[in-house]
Amino acid sequence: MKGLIVRIAAAVVLGAAIVTGSPGVGMAADATALIRAAFDNWRANSSESTVTMTIHRPGWERHLTMKGWTQGHDKALARFTAPAKDAGNATLKLGKTTLIFNPKLNQVIKLPASMLAQSWMGSDFSYNDLSKAEDILTEYSHKIIGTGHAGGHTVYSIEALPKPGAPVVWGKQQVKVRDDGVLLQETFFDQDMRVVRQMTTDKVGRIGGRDYPVVVTMRPAAKKGQWTRLDTTAARFNVPIPAYVFTRSNLQNPRN
Repeated sequence: MKGLIVRIAAAVVLGAAIVTGSPGVGMAADATALIRAAFDNWRANSSESTVTMTIHRPGWERHLTMKGWTQGHDKALARFTAPAKDAGNATLKLGKTTLIFNPKLNQVIKLPASMLAQSWMGSDFSYNDLSKAEDILTEYSHKIIGTGHAGGHTVYSIEALPKPGAPVVWGKQQVKVRDDGVLLQETFFDQDMRVVRQMTTDKVGRIGGRDYPVVVTMRPAAKKGQWTRLDTTAARFNVPIPAYVFTRSNLQNPRN
């Protein structure tokens, strides 16, 4: 599961998309610190979560359930548990390496970098969204372009522009983050500065001892009536996770 989303997503997705370790970040009003707080809230030092994914298309809708684990900035595992026909499908991200397991083929496949921006499990989230890829922190420059208020919090609008020569897909990203680090919105622009997709937080709730974007929705701009929603139904943060969880062996033959 995090884009910021997903934390895939959380999403899956994982990625995308905050604050126990970031007191006072709102007062600092530093754009990079705010984005970092959003990542920290999404994943913490480690996390274990249960997420329902709804993939909506005009005329049909799919519902899937998955378990997700993250550790640090570069480890994430998402495994689908329902429905039966999708159960066992899993994605493991270790740094820049992404592995997927298809139980029907009983095969682990390493995804090339060119496919990481592709659709994950037929949803509107990408493989990068699964672990909330940190490109927006490392490959972009940030500045606050506006402020507002919602739910008793200051909301910062942040523009992220690629650094010169950065190997990134998006021409620009815009993020809205509360002063306590809760991610409210992330908008993705192409190289011509046209909106390609947008992720919004539909509900902020108390989960795992923190305020958290428990319901997030990704919508592609060019496809009306199409969206994917991630609903985090359970989560624990800063919990010990066995080292074997983030291994190829556990991806293919789960021990948990």
